[in-house]
Amino acid sequence: MGFLKVVSLEEALKVIESFGIEAKVEEVPVEEALGRVLAEDVRAPIDVPPFDRATVDGYALRAEDTFMASESEPVRLKLVGQINAGDIPEIKLEKGQTVGISTGAPLPLGADAVAMLEEVEVEGDEVLIYKPYYPQAGVMKAGTDIAKGAVVLKAPKRLTFKDTALLSALGYEKVRVFRRPRVAVISTGNEIILPGEELRPGSIYDINGRAITDAIRELGGEAFFLGIARDDEDSLREKLLEGLKYDMVILSGGASAGVRDLTSSIIEELGKVHVHGIAIQPGKPTIIGQVDGKPIFGLPGYPTSCLTNFTLLVAPLLRRLLGLSGEKRSVRKRLAHKVFSVKGRRQFLPVRVEGEEAVPILKGSGAITSFVDADGFIEVPETVEILEEGEEVEVFLF
Repeated sequence: MGFLKVVSLEEALKVIESFGIEAKVEEVPVEEALGRVLAEDVRAPIDVPPFDRATVDGYALRAEDTFMASESEPVRLKLVGQINAGDIPEIKLEKGQTVGISTGAPLPLGADAVAMLEEVEVEGDEVLIYKPYYPQAGVMKAGTDIAKGAVVLKAPKRLTFKDTALLSALGYEKVRVFRRPRVAVISTGNEIILPGEELRPGSIYDINGRAITDAIRELGGEAFFLGIARDDEDSLREKLLEGLKYDMVILSGGASAGVRDLTSSIIEELGKVHVHGIAIQPGKPTIIGQVDGKPIFGLPGYPTSCLTNFTLLVAPLLRRLLGLSGEKRSVRKRLAHKVFSVKGRRQFLPVRVEGEEAVPILKGSGAITSFVDADGFIEVPETVEILEEGEEVEVFLF
């Protein structure tokens, strides 16, 4: 059989858009939120700090009591107690009084400054102050770090350890994030074996299953590798039905027009094939379908073709479901050397980024190192036969 429903890349992307799959939101404990994508802005529910507090060890006082202090004529204040971090002050300072205070402790009523321990002397129950202190010296006022109601994290944002620390400091126990899409990954082919198995004549170790699974996880989704489907109807059907327990299914291999490639017919039997072939090179043998409303992607078997089409077709959908559709995944570089193409053929060429240059990798999509050595790929439009050395190109990153 041939390619049944060959479309342009733009038409393929419209098909995926037409599936109408929307991002979903869930609430998770902050302790499980690292790496998740924030679904809504976070506002501070409290002032930080929640009270006026000392920023140094020393003596809390009334600043106006110190205005006449000098080295030659220190002001003497009466010591009336001690406040430590975690205490609830019960003291109210009156004129001429001071209280010992530790870093982080709340200021007592009446106090508006703190003299550092090293800047005073203590004689019995008196503290000698040798210089004037201005109001708020040695003090952090309530809300000066973070004001109650302020937006502290804007969605969408992938949460880092600093973000989860901030949420904890604000007392958040849970946070609303985008639900991670759950994706089944299946490799296909009689020649494919898993690492750890004996490499027999004619067999090759699976690379696409590992690459796709970890690419999904790197984006932030949940990936479930279901193993290898052999080139027969029963094996493919069994694996595909198992994959339908998840939100979408990605198969690699079994999408070309060869007689052993049954993926399209199995998908058509269970649901609908929307695309069977995309007018690009490499990566033409690609299937896009739906079964029970769930997207099914049949990607090419060659690693570079497989991951190029994953980046072009699947990754944008995953980023949208993760709330990251605006995330930029390309860079502008200068082409390291001239590239020739065939006019009328839309080509995606793997490249390695070296500084400000994009270095084309010309080993062919079947070579593992074409994919492993590449940082991404560039597009050569069908109307272009030559890209010149030094020409600016957009590198779409894996």
